[in-house]
Amino acid sequence: CPVEKDLPLDEVDSRSDISPERDVYVNFMWDSRNLDVACGYPTKTLSIKAPPPKLKTTWHLQSRILYRLALPGRSMHTNPTFSVERSRERKKQQNGALFMAGSRLGVLPAPVADPGKDSTPQVVANNFTRLCSAKSIITVNGRFPGPTLYAREGDTVIVKVANHVQENVTIHWHGIRQLTTGWADGPAYVTQCPIQPGQNYAYNFTLTGQRGTLLWHAHIMWQRATVHGAIVILPKRGVPYPFPAPHKEVVLILAEWWKSDVEAVINEALQSGLAPNVSDAHTINGHAGPVSGCASSARDGFTLLVDQGKTYLLRIINAALNDDLFFKVAGHLMTVVEVDATYTKHFTIDTLLIAPGQTTNVLLTADQGAGRYLVTASPFMDSPLVAVDNSTGMATVQYTNAVPTSAIATTKPPPRNSTSLASQFIDSLRSLNSKQYPASVPSTVDHSLLFTVGLGVNPCPACTNGSRVVAAMNNVTFMMPTTALLQAHYFNTSGVFTTDFPGQPLIAFNYTGSGPNNTQTMNGTRLYRLPYNASVQLDRKATPSIYMATTSSWSEGASTSSTPSRGTPAVPSAGWTAIRFRADNPGVWFLHCHFEVHTTWGLKMAFVVDDGPGPNQSLPPPPKDLPAC
Repeated sequence: CPVEKDLPLDEVDSRSDISPERDVYVNFMWDSRNLDVACGYPTKTLSIKAPPPKLKTTWHLQSRILYRLALPGRSMHTNPTFSVERSRERKKQQNGALFMAGSRLGVLPAPVADPGKDSTPQVVANNFTRLCSAKSIITVNGRFPGPTLYAREGDTVIVKVANHVQENVTIHWHGIRQLTTGWADGPAYVTQCPIQPGQNYAYNFTLTGQRGTLLWHAHIMWQRATVHGAIVILPKRGVPYPFPAPHKEVVLILAEWWKSDVEAVINEALQSGLAPNVSDAHTINGHAGPVSGCASSARDGFTLLVDQGKTYLLRIINAALNDDLFFKVAGHLMTVVEVDATYTKHFTIDTLLIAPGQTTNVLLTADQGAGRYLVTASPFMDSPLVAVDNSTGMATVQYTNAVPTSAIATTKPPPRNSTSLASQFIDSLRSLNSKQYPASVPSTVDHSLLFTVGLGVNPCPACTNGSRVVAAMNNVTFMMPTTALLQAHYFNTSGVFTTDFPGQPLIAFNYTGSGPNNTQTMNGTRLYRLPYNASVQLDRKATPSIYMATTSSWSEGASTSSTPSRGTPAVPSAGWTAIRFRADNPGVWFLHCHFEVHTTWGLKMAFVVDDGPGPNQSLPPPPKDLPAC
């Protein structure tokens, strides 16, 4: 639907500014083989068999993918691809991606290409400028953040990724369950080899038992700094939210921005053996907001227009590489209803804490006086040894009946070391655990694991100080292979990895104290093997110098039925996190810190889950277009 911003298909029905003759969305019915075109209002449903006057719709179906739509007075050729390009900011928005989700098609809104021209987005010769500084960045379809994927629970999603840059690329669908579709998970050299320049790969997976907000992002080196976007999984048709229906839904993506090339930043750090430079700004939907000393940024910033008295569902994502972020809206409270695509018991709070890779959905009611209100995204880090970007990303909530030039109501960001405020938010989270959405937690434990996580120092004669900063789990610094682990597992290729990752620390120490005296770690590509359907409890302890957000694309549940299910649980500095999950998904699954600097230093490992005895409990063969190393 070619409007000015991403729009869920269902929301088109209620939009009064959509012309029935020019703006359409499509819904392909597989069972009846009938292509319906709905224009503007739910009562105006038109059939391809009898197109109305002034509306010409042509389509070509090949391999379950819709290739073309033609609208009156213009045409639209929308290839179902993620086109990854090194891009410069555009004066006009480029074509969006087309996402196919099972029995329905979602066309991300964008201006239509000229007739007869290929719709693959092109690099535009305009600098992408932030903080009074221009640089070239890698994007998906020329957008930062990238396009939003809309689908429904139960849909099958196929996204073809085309690599048009000179770097290797992969896309990870963060938090997606990926039941027996491990080949589509995306981490480079874990479930696939990267998509090489000029090559394509189609990710194919089904959204099983999930609904809510997740994210997709690049999963090789530090590309996810600019290659990321939202995944919105709507409930099955006819199933309401377990909270009051909002007037409108809005995606807010929090991220970081470096003036320098991000890959150059981490490469320089790896060569020196030291920590990389922190980012120069935090952003909200791609903008940092007004920045001191940068005159051009006075106009910079995302604005959310709201109607007084209406309630909005904010889908908030932390796509930052290395920073936990507090989120506030001046003068307003937020009601938390979901985290990491899992419904929660509702609670109201004025400050959120969102770690990298985490998502939080909140209801925001425009219940204040007409005006403009500051939105802030600021860092949290309570370890004095860790450097962070102290900048505050800013946006604006503006009431539609307010004067656009009126003074803005401000709010003071929390202190960066506000542990009490962080704990207040985390301690308030509870699983919804209703009859319809129960908390599925294993009651027994087959494998009880203890992972200690922290930093270390290993010898490096070529490094600046003769040593290199590393990170480890159970004193093992993970070394990435040059062949994908999942391929090595499926084809039983020897020499790529071992399955002797220690389930307990090799040398015991005072886990509640200051940490071990020895700071040197072991290197290895060591995995932990689990039989199919084993129940696992994993206790993780962080040393005082590290705070981490870890992720596993298949872990579910928590230690009790009252605590929330999270795809990316956080481990506080010098603290503990315990999770339970069932290993009911065969394949190789990456467990790593979602602070990208820690992952780069080696804070990662993987589980190998064996095939089960049933017909749908085995890893299928790899797809024919799986990238080669």
